[in-house]
Amino acid sequence: MSYTILARSTFLVTEKNIRIYYNKPPVIIFGLLFPFFLFLSFFMGRELDLFFFFPGLLAMSLFFTSSSVGPLITPWEKQAGTYERLLSYPVTINTIIMGDILAGMMFGICINILVTLVGLIYFTYPLQLLIFIPALFLGSFCFSTLGVLLASPAVRSPSQVMMFSSLIRFPLIFISGIFIPLNELGEVARALSYISPVTYFVDLLNYSLTGQHHLPLLMNFCALLAFSALFLSLANSFHRKNHLKGL
Repeated sequence: MSYTILARSTFLVTEKNIRIYYNKPPVIIFGLLFPFFLFLSFFMGRELDLFFFFPGLLAMSLFFTSSSVGPLITPWEKQAGTYERLLSYPVTINTIIMGDILAGMMFGICINILVTLVGLIYFTYPLQLLIFIPALFLGSFCFSTLGVLLASPAVRSPSQVMMFSSLIRFPLIFISGIFIPLNELGEVARALSYISPVTYFVDLLNYSLTGQHHLPLLMNFCALLAFSALFLSLANSFHRKNHLKGL
C-alpha cells in the first residue's frame, strides 16, 4: 500500500469517526461535562487561586476529551458489525488505529483551544506559544493513543470499555499534580506521579502559562513521546491479536 493510499485511508477513517462519534452522549459526558464538574467540585468552597490552577483544568480537559473518543469507536463498531466490514475495504489495522487516534486528537485540540481562549480572556498569562503549541499537539496525540489502547479489550459493549477506561484514567488524573502541585507532594506520591503522562503535560502547561515548572522541559517532551510510542505499540499489538482471534 502506497503512502498516498495509506494517508487517504487514514483521513477517511478519521472523517467517518468525526461524523459518527463526536455527538455521541458518552463522548460529550465523559469528554466535556465530567472533567468540568470534577474540577468545579474540587474548586468550589476553597480559597484557591484559579490563576495557578487553570493550567491543571486545561490539562484535565485535554486528557478527557482526547481519550474519550477512542474507547468508544471499536466496541461500538464491533457491536454494530461494521468493524469487520471496515476491514474488508483496502485498509489495515494500522490505518484504523491512526484514524481513531486522529479523531480523538482533533477533538481534544479543538475543545482545548476554546478553553484556552476563555482563560486568556480572564487571565493575563505570559503565553509561551513555542512551548504551548507543540505540547498541545503532543499531549493530545499521547492521550488519544491511550484512548485507542483502552479500546483493545475483546468486548463488544461500550459500557464495559468505559468502565475499564475509568479505572485507568481516574488514577492517572489524581496522581498527576493537577489538584496538588508536584512540589507539595510527598516522596512516594511524587514517585507515583511520574508514571502518569498527564504529569508531564501539566508541567508543560504550567510553564507555558505561568512560567513555573517542576521538571526539565526536555524531559517532559521526551516522556510524552515515550508514552505515545508505548501506547501506540501496545494498541497495535492488542488489536492485531484480537483480529487474528476473530474477536
